[in-house]
Amino acid sequence: MKNKCTGVILAGGKNSRFSGKNKALVRIGGKRILDRIYEVFTILFDKIILVTNDPVQYMEWDFDIVTDIFPIRSSLTGIHTGLFYITTPYAFFVACDIPFIRKELIEILLDGVEPGIDIVIPETSKGVEPLCSVYSKRCFKPIEEQLKKKSLKIQRVFQKVRVKKIPEDILRTIDPDLVSLYNINTPDDLARAKQAATYLTGVSQ
Repeated sequence: MKNKCTGVILAGGKNSRFSGKNKALVRIGGKRILDRIYEVFTILFDKIILVTNDPVQYMEWDFDIVTDIFPIRSSLTGIHTGLFYITTPYAFFVACDIPFIRKELIEILLDGVEPGIDIVIPETSKGVEPLCSVYSKRCFKPIEEQLKKKSLKIQRVFQKVRVKKIPEDILRTIDPDLVSLYNINTPDDLARAKQAATYLTGVSQ
C-alpha cells in the first residue's frame, strides 16, 4: 500500500479556540506536533503533502506544500485540495493537531482498503474520525460538487461514496487508549496531552 497511498497533513485551521496559535508547531514531550506526525508518515509513505494557506511556516520540512483551491476555510476544503494534488489512488489524511498518531493504527486503516471502497474511517463510541482516515481519489468529484454548493460537512460526502468503518474494538487492539485519535483544540487539551506525553514517553512538556 505504501506506493498506492500518499500521506496528507491538514494544517489550515483557524485555531480560534487556541488563541490563534499554530497548533502544528506546539511542543509536546519535547517535539512539535508536526514533527511527531512527520516521523510516522516518513515510515509509511513515499510522498507527503501538507495543505496550508500559510506555506512560509513549513519550509523546513521535506514535503510538498499546497494551498486550498476553494477560497473556503474548512476541513472539507483541505481534503479536496489534497485529493487534487495526489498522484496515488488513495491518501491518508490527518489533522495537524493529533500528536500521538501511531503507525500501527494507520496501517490498520490502510489494510481496510479494498476494491470499491472510497473511505476507510475509524469509528468509536464518540463517532467517526474523518480527519484520521483513508480517502480514495474517487472522492474528489463528490467533494468538489459539495463545495460548490458551500455544503461543508464532511459526513454528507459519506452518502455519495462507499465507506468502510473500522470499529473501536479493532482499533484498541493496537492502540488500547486510542491516543492516536486525541486532538488538541483548547489549552486544556494541550495540558492533558503534555501529561499523556510524560506517561507515554517519560519526557515532560
